[in-house]
Amino acid sequence: MNIPFGAFESPFRVLDATGRAIAAPAAEPAGLPVREFLLVCLTSAALTYLTTGLVRKFAIRIGAIANPRARDVHAVPIPRMGGLAMYLGVCGGMLLAHQLPVLRRAFDYSLDPVAVLIGGGVIVLIGALDDRFELDSLTKLAGQVTCAGLLVLFGVQWFVFWVPWGGEHGGIGQVFVLDQNLGGLLVVLLVVAMVNAMNMVDGLDGLAAGIGLITAVAMCAFSLNMLADSGGDVVSYPPALITATLAGACLGFLPYNFQPAKIFMGDSGSMLIGLMLAAASTSASGRLTYAHFGGRDALGLLSPLLVVAAVLFVPLLDLLMAVVRRTRRGQSPMAADKMHLHHRLLEIGHSQRRAVLLIYMWVGVIAFGAVSLTLFDDVWVAAWVVVGGFLVALLVSAVPRLRAR
Repeated sequence: MNIPFGAFESPFRVLDATGRAIAAPAAEPAGLPVREFLLVCLTSAALTYLTTGLVRKFAIRIGAIANPRARDVHAVPIPRMGGLAMYLGVCGGMLLAHQLPVLRRAFDYSLDPVAVLIGGGVIVLIGALDDRFELDSLTKLAGQVTCAGLLVLFGVQWFVFWVPWGGEHGGIGQVFVLDQNLGGLLVVLLVVAMVNAMNMVDGLDGLAAGIGLITAVAMCAFSLNMLADSGGDVVSYPPALITATLAGACLGFLPYNFQPAKIFMGDSGSMLIGLMLAAASTSASGRLTYAHFGGRDALGLLSPLLVVAAVLFVPLLDLLMAVVRRTRRGQSPMAADKMHLHHRLLEIGHSQRRAVLLIYMWVGVIAFGAVSLTLFDDVWVAAWVVVGGFLVALLVSAVPRLRAR
């Protein structure tokens, strides 16, 4: 089913699977609960930091150790399974949010946070088993699809999807209303892609945790902006809560994981980040449609998909390049190699820390650039700032080759 863009009177609507607008509960009359979200984020960070040391000892005791391989950068065995500490931090932040009167609305009108806790718990368990026993790729894929299915069962799925063509009566584009099967399939594909993208990008100390932190903060800012624009509509609470707890977990883990790392997050952590980002993206963009009119306001409608694409751009690009590269060589798409983005930065002369910081810069420019286009009224100023950030990131990335000349 498709609906011409501009067919809705309200600038902010929630749709069900049939395309009908859902009457949202009364909005919170107070201002934005920024302090509450910040408290949840810091709680997740503190719990992750405090439990990472215990998880490290546990990993050493059970033999969950990453021994150096040909494609690895580290030279000494390092314990992994840090995703377990990150999950404990997420659980602590969610528990605190459930006790706060304002943030409890994320649980009262949606099952998205509960879905993330259950699906995240299962995927951390699968990742922890892989960190210890090295599961085969098909077993992990089956586990990822199962976790995505759990999200769908709890109602985390896409209901609407906007495309920029087919508008009627002067409208820009149209909104496709997805049935439950198609919407659920889209979630499964997004979860599997994002989980594997984060898994592949986790190749340098602190890289995946930093990318997770940056993208989670960007998406949380976008969700808070939706919350403000909608006058406190409860549908914007779950994605903001999911990303706030994820940002805290990544922040609390980074002191242990930044180069030189004392512990790796392993598949248990990278897959958790991928699943939570996919869930937050769906929760923020999969149910909403905006009614703007004319070309000037088209960016307002594109903003959810724009932010989703931006925050996932770097890991998904690395995943796509890896699949194409391995397929052309006649290898399995899941085969390991030493040609990822971070490996290429090391090859051209960047140190490990500088390569990580460069990727942070690229992710930050893309993610916060997209968010800034939706936050500020003067789109052109924001666009020029984004272009300037791109040029600076490009110049810094090319420094070793420029010096070589």
